[in-house]
Amino acid sequence: MSRPHHEGERVRVLLVDDHRIVRRGMARLLASEADIEVVGEAEDGVAALELLDSPELARPPHVALVDVHMPRMDGTALLARLAARHPDVAAVVLTSFDEDEHLFACLRAGAKGYLLKDAEPEEVAESVRRAARGETLLLGHAAARMVAALTRTPGAAEPGAAGARPTPARRGGADDHGLTGRELDVVRLVGSGASNREIARALFLSEGTVRNHVTHVLRKLGLRDRTALALWFTSREGDRDR
Repeated sequence: MSRPHHEGERVRVLLVDDHRIVRRGMARLLASEADIEVVGEAEDGVAALELLDSPELARPPHVALVDVHMPRMDGTALLARLAARHPDVAAVVLTSFDEDEHLFACLRAGAKGYLLKDAEPEEVAESVRRAARGETLLLGHAAARMVAALTRTPGAAEPGAAGARPTPARRGGADDHGLTGRELDVVRLVGSGASNREIARALFLSEGTVRNHVTHVLRKLGLRDRTALALWFTSREGDRDR
């Protein structure tokens, strides 16, 4: 059983991610912080709970840094079980998935923070510290999207107007080539001629995340560049309107 973090005590962290290279990189990053130490690693939610329940973990963590998509038990399920079985372990989500459904599901399950893996090192460290104190910290895209969700009202602003959230691209058709809803939103804005910075602002993402989405979409569709992607989207929408 863990116990609450006390002022002046080093924050103990459990890393939960199915990619060993991510765990190793995060361990090295946090090792540079004098007031934070990594006390354990787990490859998924099942392994994390087993470690927390075992005597192998001599010093229980104050914070679990958790990925969303993992085998056997994903991050959202783990958050719920931590709240029930280890309520003194605060959870911060660190993931590459930026869709609203993941953000809100994790917050509902009890996450104290939600960060993307392109977050700055100091943002990760500060989120860990704040979570250990029992605080909830939402930075950048997560904060903006939470505010947008709380203030959004149907028909409050025209699509494209300042402060308005863009109308999502239509999805779910057989011609979407396996693109996610967020990827389709990015493609629609690429098709309108928006730059990465403009797309990031419109969708409450970082520019790095937008670049990653564009790269993934080009690979999925077998296209060479943004111009070809814009033409693909224009053709797709034209076919749907017929």
